[in-house]
Amino acid sequence: MLRLNEVRLPLDHSEEELTAAIVARLQIEPAQMTGYTIYKRSYDARKKSAIVLIYSLDVSTTDDKGILQRLTHDRHLMSSPDTSYKFVAENVNATGSQLRPVVIGMGPCGLFAGLILAQMGLKPIILERGKTVRERTKDTFGFWRKRELNPESNVQFGEGGAGTFSDGKLYSQIKDPKHYGRKVLTEFVKAGAPEEIIYVSKPHIGTFRLVKMVEAMREEITALGGEIRFEAKVSDIEIEEREGQRQVRGLILNNGERLAADHVVLAVGHSARDTFQMLYDRGVFIEAKPFSIGFRVEHPQSLIDKCRFGPNAGHPILGAADYKLVHHASNGRAVYSFCMCPGGTVVAAASEPGRVVTNGMSQYSRAERNANSAIVVSISPEDYPGHPLAGIEFQRRLEEKAFVLGGSNYSAPGQLMGDFVAGRPSTDFGTVVPSYKPQVHLTDLATILPEYAVTALREAFPAFDKQIRGYFKEDAVLTGLETRTSSPIRIKRRDEDFQSLNTRGLFPAGEGAGYAGGILSAGVDGIKVAEAVALSMAGRD
Repeated sequence: MLRLNEVRLPLDHSEEELTAAIVARLQIEPAQMTGYTIYKRSYDARKKSAIVLIYSLDVSTTDDKGILQRLTHDRHLMSSPDTSYKFVAENVNATGSQLRPVVIGMGPCGLFAGLILAQMGLKPIILERGKTVRERTKDTFGFWRKRELNPESNVQFGEGGAGTFSDGKLYSQIKDPKHYGRKVLTEFVKAGAPEEIIYVSKPHIGTFRLVKMVEAMREEITALGGEIRFEAKVSDIEIEEREGQRQVRGLILNNGERLAADHVVLAVGHSARDTFQMLYDRGVFIEAKPFSIGFRVEHPQSLIDKCRFGPNAGHPILGAADYKLVHHASNGRAVYSFCMCPGGTVVAAASEPGRVVTNGMSQYSRAERNANSAIVVSISPEDYPGHPLAGIEFQRRLEEKAFVLGGSNYSAPGQLMGDFVAGRPSTDFGTVVPSYKPQVHLTDLATILPEYAVTALREAFPAFDKQIRGYFKEDAVLTGLETRTSSPIRIKRRDEDFQSLNTRGLFPAGEGAGYAGGILSAGVDGIKVAEAVALSMAGRD
């Protein structure tokens, strides 16, 4: 087949027009084209009144070779690359161990690590501290309605991980020469995701669809011989030290059971603070890393649509508009948008009692009235000096302040954008109704963030108005606090075999270990680590 890139057509083109454009670019007769599939579709919205769709297509013809030889001048035409996933090993005969590989955590990273291991015939055991995805959904919605937090079953913990309660965005800026990302998308489609996620430039799924997909992937893992244990928290890890070498030998579960293991994938997510402490106490190499803090910001989705798409706002192909913003403040801090959720809601994402955390979520339709995004300030270990877990302590202090400022009942503290920039507390909402449940309590958010963050944010909001006209909206709602943008630690691993820097048999993976940032990149990292485990078990690490 041929890969044809940069086919540009008007937003409302017909299928016939796309076919005609392909034939014209290849300079062939219509009968010579035997079929095509869309590899990728994006859009150029720089001219709002004339938005253009841009296609990459895989085209089959009766003379692929001849067309390539004839159109050597077209740099956007080439042979279609092989994007299919290739297993590094299948039905591995372990040389040094007959123990099954163990995956800790069943978020996107752990889910794909377990799935790939199962598909390779290695029958993994997956340990998830939380509940099944439907049970945790009940607990999470119960928290939002009744303010009753279950520390082991919430937005952060449970089958599907934190990504289940999100916008379900499936795009990333990672380098992916082996097409692992396409393997992730293909498995999602097989599990029930819409086929369009394979080719649209910014695919998303939404929470309710993710629930069903996670269940389908679980069923495949168990059908292939994998074992999944829920409410199975790892409370300790056994490490054998011999002649200066450290090797994982087993795990202790919260019920006292010892599980022998010498290949352990650590895919615990960015909020497993107690697990990080346990690993640190056992001497696993951990270092502090940068992350970001800030607020969730809500605008009317109609305002964002109009600013981004002009007269084409509301077009079904474009859907609800998103945005990406960055401002480099005069005090040296970067302020940027993160995890933007078009047509979504701000959700309570606490995982520890007495602390308030926010996140963003939306359904596949993205049909809610507000757009929301985290607007956050970058910070580094220099801002929270101390031991490698000092960033966790820093997060906790901020989350405790937010809990108190919100009224100590899991209401979130909030403020209108104009009041925050002006330095005055808010007392009444304007036209923007906040979506956070159970409630937003208006106050002065400047009292819970460090001064450098407040200064940078106050400078950034008016500056963002130059990028999106109307963004600096006096009654846009800020809801605090966003602290879980990424893991505050990195569990360092070796580049050559993905094992812990100082503990063999331990494979740090995903967001919690500091090696991913979102559903797609976490899934990709899970695949890479599963491959490393398989090669190690085959004696080829």
